[in-house]
Amino acid sequence: MKIAVASEGKMVTEHFGHCEGFLIFETENDKIMQSEMVENPGHRPGFLPNFLNDLGINAIISGGMGGGAIDIFNEKNIEVIVGASGDAQAAVEAYLKGELKSSGSVCHEHQHSDACGAH
Repeated sequence: MKIAVASEGKMVTEHFGHCEGFLIFETENDKIMQSEMVENPGHRPGFLPNFLNDLGINAIISGGMGGGAIDIFNEKNIEVIVGASGDAQAAVEAYLKGELKSSGSVCHEHQHSDACGAH
């Protein structure tokens, strides 16, 4: 299973589309086997979910995310976990243990930065 975390350095970012990059964790039997950082190729509506799908991602973890991106991930059968924070690897480990659940933190409009962090 491949899990992507929208990240700033090694921390989960508040907003999916504006992250520095994606920490990609390859897991097997609920254990992290390896990880790599993939730079964010740019924020364009609908682009990043397809980009991550092409990388073979099975789940995405982020602090917040727009509804359009969530819809595309759902269409591609990629699990979306929003409302996460803190260390990216710790978030993945919690997810693998079944301890990380999505809060449903959806960014509806970018003007409302208080709902999904600074842009």
